[in-house]
Amino acid sequence: MYAVVVFLVRIAYAIWYNVKVEGRENIPKKGNFLFASNHRSYADPVLVVICGRGRFSFMAKSELFENKAFGWLIRALGAFPVERGKGDTAAIDRAIDRLKGGSHLLIFPEGTRSKTGRVGRGKTGVALIAAKAGVDVIPVGINFEGKLHFRSKIIVRYGKPIPASQFVIAEDLSDRDLLRTLKRDVVPPIMDGIKALVDEPEILPEESVQESETEKEMT
Repeated sequence: MYAVVVFLVRIAYAIWYNVKVEGRENIPKKGNFLFASNHRSYADPVLVVICGRGRFSFMAKSELFENKAFGWLIRALGAFPVERGKGDTAAIDRAIDRLKGGSHLLIFPEGTRSKTGRVGRGKTGVALIAAKAGVDVIPVGINFEGKLHFRSKIIVRYGKPIPASQFVIAEDLSDRDLLRTLKRDVVPPIMDGIKALVDEPEILPEESVQESETEKEMT
C-alpha cells in the first residue's frame, strides 16, 4: 500500500507542481535515518517523502487527522499524530521505535511553518530523538517563492548525513542539564545543515529591527 500511494502521489505532484530534486545521492541506499527539514507548507512532508528514498514515517499535528480523507492519505504515507505543545513523550518514543524498526523518520525541528521563508529556531524534540536513536541525520531544504500554487517551482535539497557520533550525550544528566546540552551541542549542527540548503530571502531593514527588538524582549 505504501509504495502504491507514494507512486500515485508522486505522479500527482509532478503534474501539479514543478518539482526538482537535488542531492538525492546523499541519501545512503542502506540504513535508516532521521531527516530534518525546514517547514514552509502543508505539502512539505509529502515532498520529502516522494522525493526521497526508502520508507518514511513522520509526525503530524493531530488536527490534520480530523479530515478523514487527508488523514487517511498521510497515514498511508507513514504519518502518526502528535499533540503539539503538550509534551507528547509518547510520540517521541513512537518516533524512536519507527527509526529502530527500519523506517526513516522525517521531522521539522522548527515545530511550525515559517511565514517568511527563513529558517527559525530549532526545538529540542528533534535533538532528543537524534541523541536517543543513535542514527545519522540528513538535513533537507525545501525551497520555493511565495505561496504554493499550480506549477510552482519547488526545489527539494538533501544534504550529506550528519554522523550520529555528533549527537552522543551522557545518560546520567538531569533534565535541566539534558535540555542545556541538547540546545548547545545537538540543535546547532542540525539547524546549520538545514540553513545551508535553504535559499533564504534577504532580510529587509524593518525585519532586522523587529528581530532585534524581539531578541531584547527575550533576554
